[in-house]
Amino acid sequence: MAGVGGSEPEAEVVRGVELLVRQVSHWQQPRWSAAASVGNVSRADLVHRLVQEIANLAADAEGQPRRDVPRLDNDLALPDQLRVVAADLLAADPSQEALTRAATEVTATRTAL
Repeated sequence: MAGVGGSEPEAEVVRGVELLVRQVSHWQQPRWSAAASVGNVSRADLVHRLVQEIANLAADAEGQPRRDVPRLDNDLALPDQLRVVAADLLAADPSQEALTRAATEVTATRTAL
């Protein structure tokens, strides 16, 4: 995703995902299992919700049906899942509205962690 050019919302998505991945990529399981600051869910559940939301935006942009992103047994895979779905979204030529929504969701998730 680094080096992706384009619109300001696209740059916000790229930057937000990079910051979030940097924030959580070193976490071990106890940190993932801890409660997020909002929503009465674990941090892992919160990040998985973000992964699913971005995957939904990518599917919509591609004109494809939405599919459930698997919830893997190992939460340490979540940063990689986020990178993949974000790359899929950016490759799908999404609308500015979809990019703005993705950037907002990424920022909200970072704040809630």
